[in-house]
Amino acid sequence: MAASSVAASELLQNINKHISILYPKASYVIRRISTSRQRSDSQPQLRVKSAPKQLVGVVGLEVHAQINSNTKLFSGSSVRFSAPPNSLVSPFDASLPGTLPVLNTRCVEAAVMTALALNCTINRTSLFDRKHYFYADLPTGYQITQQRRPIAVDGFLAYSFLGGKKRNQVIKRTVSIKQIQLEQDSGKSLHDDLRSQTLIDLNRAGVGLMELVMEPDMSCGEEAAAAVGELQLILQTLGTCQGNMSEGQLRVDANVSVHEPGEPLGIRTEVKNINSIRYLAKAIDYEIQRQIAVLQRGGTVQSQTRAFDSKSGETVPMRDKEGLQDYRFMPEPNLPPLIVYEDNASLPSGIDACQAVVVQEIREALPELPAVKRERLVQTYGLLPEHSFTLVNEDGLLEYFEAVLKATKKEPRKVIGWVTNELVGHLKQQDMSVSQSPIAPSALAELLELQETGHISSSAARRVFQEMWRSPGKTALQIIQEQDLGLVSDTAQLHSICQEVLDSHPDEVNAIRGGNKKVLNKLMGLVQRETKGRADPVLVRKIIQEKTS
Repeated sequence: MAASSVAASELLQNINKHISILYPKASYVIRRISTSRQRSDSQPQLRVKSAPKQLVGVVGLEVHAQINSNTKLFSGSSVRFSAPPNSLVSPFDASLPGTLPVLNTRCVEAAVMTALALNCTINRTSLFDRKHYFYADLPTGYQITQQRRPIAVDGFLAYSFLGGKKRNQVIKRTVSIKQIQLEQDSGKSLHDDLRSQTLIDLNRAGVGLMELVMEPDMSCGEEAAAAVGELQLILQTLGTCQGNMSEGQLRVDANVSVHEPGEPLGIRTEVKNINSIRYLAKAIDYEIQRQIAVLQRGGTVQSQTRAFDSKSGETVPMRDKEGLQDYRFMPEPNLPPLIVYEDNASLPSGIDACQAVVVQEIREALPELPAVKRERLVQTYGLLPEHSFTLVNEDGLLEYFEAVLKATKKEPRKVIGWVTNELVGHLKQQDMSVSQSPIAPSALAELLELQETGHISSSAARRVFQEMWRSPGKTALQIIQEQDLGLVSDTAQLHSICQEVLDSHPDEVNAIRGGNKKVLNKLMGLVQRETKGRADPVLVRKIIQEKTS
């Protein structure tokens, strides 16, 4: 019996040895199967424990950012959203025989600028590779990317979001960036279910992308959404990507797993092509809870590619990942190594400076980044952190706010209320951007100046604002004159109105004389109603206090 066991063991070893020689990847597959079985065998222990394990989410992101460039990465074809199908396709994009790639310098500069803003190390020499896979919208059967040596590595993205009970506490986080690589986009498959056919549009084929790979440093959808939101603002500030997710200019894949703190990471799933920051948070949080539920039932999380269904709010399986896909990476033979230079002094003789990518020049051209803007707003104007987030996160709002400040003597903390409450409130009601506002910064500044100098009350100023919104051609002063909204300047008239209000409300007067000062606000409101909001509140308060003392 023992001899037969030894013989069987030796036979299995010999078989495995021959398999590993003939099929090197077979041993990898066998190990994966063996590991899965061990996990499965250990799962029932979850059910016998008195308390469930404390499982937490782990999230890593892969972001594909379309480079803001007039032409594609390796051809002269134009880049334009919603152009007629197959109208922006060069012979190279269609993979016609004899065509060769020509690298777009603008795309390289955009990648370097993005890498600098994200604190990455720039590889002075990077390489292009072919990544083989076969989709109908990939004419060549491979994608040109950077697998062996990308253009930038080892960076980090610092991001913040508002938390706490009142959503006014600034929570700061950092996520590591493994690498940034240049690559070309694929075309687009358009599925016609009615005719049971698929049509191919190659307009997007060859468009330049930056793929940013983030380490699994996040734990929930809120963190991931904040990180992508900050990245989107940075890219838009740099001008390297327009970041419009609805047009596919920024696409996110989320790698999600759960584990016990201190234990190895669990089996991950990949949620593909999320095109909204709000959906990103929902997809990740749903997937974390789904995986926790699977493990607490004693099951095993499957390694899958999943999609997010925005209607149901759930992730749904697309395909299983039973093993590593073999992309058969190989060096791109038609592109030499990509070289960038530190400064002009490092340029070799004979190199045209206009054609070279110089890191120092790009570094000096970096604009003020969103985090720096927020800090400046708090320090310079004394704004609350939540106000700085609103100003920076809304496209064009910061420029609007600072333009109003330059044209009025009103304090910044008073101006911010008008901008974030009145202006933004009206914009959101009508789904408009800041650039579409019918009230220009100079017009709002005029209104605020009239209020500051005592020509109108705060309530009348809001009425004027609403009329300016409805009638963009009218100035604040015109509306004030037409509707007789100026402050009542006749002191005798105000005394008379206040006395009438007091005479008709004896109970409130007795309450004030009895020490209930809160009733004073009610009487002031009645006076304002009588004057249609035209009374100076400071003067009204003084008169009422004198008459009830």
